[in-house]
Amino acid sequence: MKPKNKIKSLQQLKKIVKLIKLQHKTVVLANGCFDLLHVGHICYLEASKNMGDILVVAINNDQSMKAIKDSRRPIVREKARAEIVASLAAVDYVVLFGGKQVGRVLQALQPDIQAKGTDYTADTIPERNIVASYGGRVAIAGDRKNHATKDLIKTIIQKYRKG
Repeated sequence: MKPKNKIKSLQQLKKIVKLIKLQHKTVVLANGCFDLLHVGHICYLEASKNMGDILVVAINNDQSMKAIKDSRRPIVREKARAEIVASLAAVDYVVLFGGKQVGRVLQALQPDIQAKGTDYTADTIPERNIVASYGGRVAIAGDRKNHATKDLIKTIIQKYRKG
């Protein structure tokens, strides 16, 4: 499937996920900003995909990123970030969302598993009660959190500021 065909609205995805669940397949939802894609993102998404059959990635829209990161973000706009993430082999579907948390997407899709990165524990996942309310579970995915977009930005600034 072409990357642009993997990008869906929440309403489209709700219908797709319903059909997938009728086939008794496990749906995993991962979420994040994915502003400047790095190896930590790849590890997180591949580990998330390995937890089930279908991986849906919910990406913070531009307005949401400004609210949770800072006013200078995102570097890469939402449509481009969605297409970049959708181009990854591990990713089956992508949806953009607003707000600071992914709760609305979780309530609409009710994935079997919500995968979060290793900067969380099962007890610190903000949406864990939403996931538990419909019978899903939360899980931690990816490598040890030693990659960050903000560090990548700092490196770029340091290397290119001088010349």
